[in-house]
Amino acid sequence: MVQRETALVLFSGGQDSTTCLAWALDRFARVETVGFDYGQRHRAEMDARPRVLAAMQSFSQWRARLGDDHVLPIDTLKAVGGSALTENVKIEMGANGLPTSFVPARNIFFLTAAAALAYRRGIRDLVGGMCETDYSGYPDCRDETIKSAAKTLSLAMDTHFDIHTPLMKLDKARTWALAEQLGGKALVDLTIKETVTCYNGDRTHRHDWGYGCGECPACDLRAKGYAKYAAA
Repeated sequence: MVQRETALVLFSGGQDSTTCLAWALDRFARVETVGFDYGQRHRAEMDARPRVLAAMQSFSQWRARLGDDHVLPIDTLKAVGGSALTENVKIEMGANGLPTSFVPARNIFFLTAAAALAYRRGIRDLVGGMCETDYSGYPDCRDETIKSAAKTLSLAMDTHFDIHTPLMKLDKARTWALAEQLGGKALVDLTIKETVTCYNGDRTHRHDWGYGCGECPACDLRAKGYAKYAAA
């Protein structure tokens, strides 16, 4: 199903970005990945990245298409602070109506850095796991935000970038289903075994949907989505 030449996937090591990586591998002749070290409170996702990428090599249909991996530091987000993802802050609803897990402008930082890297590498297609269907209300996950970012980045670098968000309109159950559609049970099993979604980075407690504390909003969303997917 290869339609285009090269894509750069924003790859965190989590469930959504792993599904997006499979989606890109199914559609592009070559796929590179980029992760961001932004001062996360835990390293679980960053540690998961090489494990997932290595496991992706076991899929014969994608092995030859998987290209270079990059990790970019974005220390500014840690310096700004104030988020439960970068500091020891309780995850709860803030006075502004957003959860304390919100990292202001994180996706804009990520997309800007990814686009700059893509520009240097001659890549014009970016793929991200942003979703406005099942999410925590983060304004930088909205489709309108991503489309605006694509236009701004294209203008800023005098080139045309396409930002693909294959999960934008999917709930978590359909994200699980998409993983199965793309890579069969093997990809679902990989997602359960290796990807990290938990805000607390818990790799101790194993559930039918994967590892996690089972209490944070990310675990709750993933668990409910898996239950709905498994019951279908």
